[in-house]
Amino acid sequence: METTVTKNPSVRNPRSGIGLIGLAVMGQNLVLNMERNGYEVAVYNRTTETMESFVGAHAGKRLVGCSTLAELVTTLGRPRRIMLMVKAGPAVDRVIEQLAPLLEPGDLIIDGGNSYFTDTERRALALEATGVRFIGAGVSGGEEGALHGPSIMPGGEPEAYALVRDVFEAIAAKVKGEPCVTYLGPRGAGHYVKMVHNGIEYGDMQLIAEAYDILRRGLGLGATDLHAIFAEWNRGELESYLIEITADIFARVDDSTGLPLVDLIIDEAQQKGTGKWTSQNALDLGVPIPTINAAVESRIVSGYRAERLAASQILGGPAGTFEGNKAGLIEDVRDALYMAKICSYAQGMALLRAASHEYVYMLKLGDIAAIWRGGCVIRARFLDRITEAFQRDPDLPNLLLDAAFRDEVQRRQTALRTVVHVATRLGIPCLAFSSALAYYDAYRAERLPANLTQAQRDYFGAHTYRRVDREGAFHTEWTSG
Repeated sequence: METTVTKNPSVRNPRSGIGLIGLAVMGQNLVLNMERNGYEVAVYNRTTETMESFVGAHAGKRLVGCSTLAELVTTLGRPRRIMLMVKAGPAVDRVIEQLAPLLEPGDLIIDGGNSYFTDTERRALALEATGVRFIGAGVSGGEEGALHGPSIMPGGEPEAYALVRDVFEAIAAKVKGEPCVTYLGPRGAGHYVKMVHNGIEYGDMQLIAEAYDILRRGLGLGATDLHAIFAEWNRGELESYLIEITADIFARVDDSTGLPLVDLIIDEAQQKGTGKWTSQNALDLGVPIPTINAAVESRIVSGYRAERLAASQILGGPAGTFEGNKAGLIEDVRDALYMAKICSYAQGMALLRAASHEYVYMLKLGDIAAIWRGGCVIRARFLDRITEAFQRDPDLPNLLLDAAFRDEVQRRQTALRTVVHVATRLGIPCLAFSSALAYYDAYRAERLPANLTQAQRDYFGAHTYRRVDREGAFHTEWTSG
């Protein structure tokens, strides 16, 4: 069966003039979102058959199929706006190398993939020398978000964002009538914010997984009970996309076995690297994000499945079930999850604050929380409250210091301590819960044992130390006298 591809449509929409390269599912859905919102979209894919099949499957829509990059460029009016939805890394560089010579000063390239922010910085600098404008835009929400409204995190020069603002505001998710997109800052700011978004996402998912594990192993609850619990939680302060889909997952029964599908999935979580990037960058900036780090490490540990299976036959530990008020423990897990979630977001926002100073991004944390309220994976009810916290104090150093969140965590800290104690006593690993509690206790500590650490450093390396009772740097010959 032959496919007819529209090359030169006879009618141009006045809002036409955007191109998209890369027609995997995310790219296709973004194209359909743009077209639905009134834009004519020129599309190109490295594999021409993919492009032809996509355009042919959507006959009657304002799509212009292009077989070459040169054809894509000539199809678009100036200033040309071309969005790349290709795999992060060398593939982005290759497309830019092929595309940039075909463009003119003032034209715009948008990288909508999950590029590492330093790559975006490099590309922005290189394209600036040619006069071609560049935007690095994080796009969150997965395939459904791309089609119906994602959260978009663009970074670049303000003049570059102005060229694509109308498209992004049209296709983004809307919360209370406001689009979940805003200009974030120069150069790699957009992809940096998307990276931290994904790190927070890792933390959220791991905390939910640990809550599930404690209820499953500690209380012996099955999928039916867990579905009811998470569905109830999603009607309160924990309301979020991730809690919602978790409830849905527990309700799904495998067609072939009649068993809960979640119980048939191998316990080995994969990752694409954005969470690891967040951890690595936080170490570079000296910002503690232990809950996000715990989530990354938990995925890594899950990958040692063969070793874990062998170790489970050799290494002993408690294997009992919870003896006590089960309904009370369920409520404690709920409160612990909310407190730990606040601590995890506090870490992510603190990292954004530090990066804003380090890289001169001039990030507005309230604006970031606002565009995360819809479309993206971490969308949640309490992001409204984070937005309000940074509106009250744009220079808030840590979310835990906001009066509203301070009261929330102080009311729930007993629950988190109880849950960590129960999990430890039962031998249920809870890296994320434990790290959230430790972060809270360390952040509120008037004095930490780092004085001993510094004494040790001075002992073996003459690194010196400072004193609480006088100014200056001091060194002691610890074995003398």
